[in-house]
Amino acid sequence: MSSESPTETPAPTPSSSQESDVELLNLAARSSKILHDAIGERVVGQREAVDLMLIALLARGHALLVGVPGLAKTLLVSSLAQALDLGFGRVQFTPDLLPADITGTDVLQEDVDPSGGVRRRVRFMPGPIFHNLVLADEVNRTPPKTQAALLEAMQERRVTVGTTTHMLPDPFQVFATRNPIEQEGTYPLPEAQLDRFLLEIHIDYPSETDEREIARRTTSANVGTVPRVLSADDVRRLQGLVPRIPVTEQAVALAVALGRATRPPRTANGMPASKSIVSEFVRFGAGPRGSQALVLAAKARAALLGEAAADIDDVRAVAIPVLRHRLVLSYRAETEGVRDVDVLEKVMSSVG
Repeated sequence: MSSESPTETPAPTPSSSQESDVELLNLAARSSKILHDAIGERVVGQREAVDLMLIALLARGHALLVGVPGLAKTLLVSSLAQALDLGFGRVQFTPDLLPADITGTDVLQEDVDPSGGVRRRVRFMPGPIFHNLVLADEVNRTPPKTQAALLEAMQERRVTVGTTTHMLPDPFQVFATRNPIEQEGTYPLPEAQLDRFLLEIHIDYPSETDEREIARRTTSANVGTVPRVLSADDVRRLQGLVPRIPVTEQAVALAVALGRATRPPRTANGMPASKSIVSEFVRFGAGPRGSQALVLAAKARAALLGEAAADIDDVRAVAIPVLRHRLVLSYRAETEGVRDVDVLEKVMSSVG
């Protein structure tokens, strides 16, 4: 690594305020590569995770990052915020965390006027959730009441304190982390909250080559800085592009078919209607929001690739991270070691 700080490398931005969608597509495709290089100044490897985080960002969706400690989940989110010149907030979830610790609270403030009198007024002190990108660290370590406060913010993009509603900044997205191996002192995430996450991104161990680079880079005196690639306004423009991207009828049909195929068929008496991996190991499958998320994530992926329309390849590429956290597996699946990804791979191979 160079001892000098990297210079800012902003992606070329169209100057016209009436830019076309083609110009925005070109901007998205160019920015994707530059963002990978920028985040690579701090994070080694994890290209697939960065791709999925960018998809969640453009689709205005929230993402759940799953991985054991020490895999740079926090660093990934903070580096993304720096590269996009977005405000970054971090909340460490603990069993004693209160909703006000996330959303903020009203405080009584005393002001002294020129005549010496004291004037009291109530002032809202915003919490850490009032940032563009919020890292909810170990989100399953906090009780349901505090989880519900986060859920309102994720769904409504606003918080209510007392009788006053406060709008959150735009863009606003939550990247929550969950440790998959530690269960003591944790609270299960409700299915309703899991369904609010667009993607579940699994952070894997680095390769041996990457781990050597991590050990060398993080123990040196020179730590790379993340250059700014886009502005918050650029992000908002690209987010506005995604809903306008066309999607083929075949892609929509595939998204709906995949979502429906995760639901175990039942007979009138509630018994499995057929013998399949879904009927044997899945209690509840993805709802309609899962199909919607598949189409939206496919559109965001198409934008990052500079494609004029989303097709079935885009849907297949995002199917597992979109659907895996929407499956409720049975006790039998747990005892037999069947994972959500095993079910989804079978579903994807059986659905045209």
